[in-house]
Amino acid sequence: MSVHNRQLSAKRNIGRSVSLLKAFRYEGSNPEQFGIIMAQDTVNRLSEYLDLSDKIVVDVGGGSGYVGELLRQVGASAYTVEYDENEMVLGEHSFTGGVRGDGRYLPIRDSIVDVSYSSNVLEHVEGPALMLEEMARVLRPGGLLYLGFTNWLSPWGGHETSPYHYLGGSWSARRYERKYGRAPKNLFGLSLFKLHISDVLKWAKSAKSLDIQAVFPRYYPKWTNFVVKIPLIREVITWNLVIVLKKTSNV
Repeated sequence: MSVHNRQLSAKRNIGRSVSLLKAFRYEGSNPEQFGIIMAQDTVNRLSEYLDLSDKIVVDVGGGSGYVGELLRQVGASAYTVEYDENEMVLGEHSFTGGVRGDGRYLPIRDSIVDVSYSSNVLEHVEGPALMLEEMARVLRPGGLLYLGFTNWLSPWGGHETSPYHYLGGSWSARRYERKYGRAPKNLFGLSLFKLHISDVLKWAKSAKSLDIQAVFPRYYPKWTNFVVKIPLIREVITWNLVIVLKKTSNV
């Protein structure tokens, strides 16, 4: 895999934000380019917390494996766990370096992973706490749980049915089907669920073996971190939240 987006800033500045927002233009027309850009940003963000060389990383719900491939290029031992076989192919890129599995029941032993990573998956999981607990279980002490997700009340919370999801998930899905003649890919109540920042933060704060290292809006510059400290407002403005936790013990 070659990376064509060397202009993507490694720092969380306005230039990076603009590049990421522009990348969404490619999501449908050039999914490979979109996947590469997002994978590069993932490696940049993870590299802020640790040297990835020789680290074991699991990407939970990693689709066709772009993140895993780029992680291996920087020296990590990276493995992808993907549940949906339809997500294992993106454009001309096919799944490698992993297994098919459910994030709520990871096929991985306890305490052997240095980084447990997942992006834009948790909102598609019924029973998200099960997946979070599994991501924590496989981490060794000192390892990082790095999670990104789209919260329900964000402008993109309904995914392709947005912004009509504000009028109800089921209603927006029916509207989409009436308009386009097919059901949305992300069907409310089956493959897309209401997920709130407050609920994930509550879980993280109650996890006895995890310490919160950072919480921030994924696509925004670093100076916007304060937004996530404002209840209610953060649910709408954040768009996509990242939370980073360190495992302190196997308790």
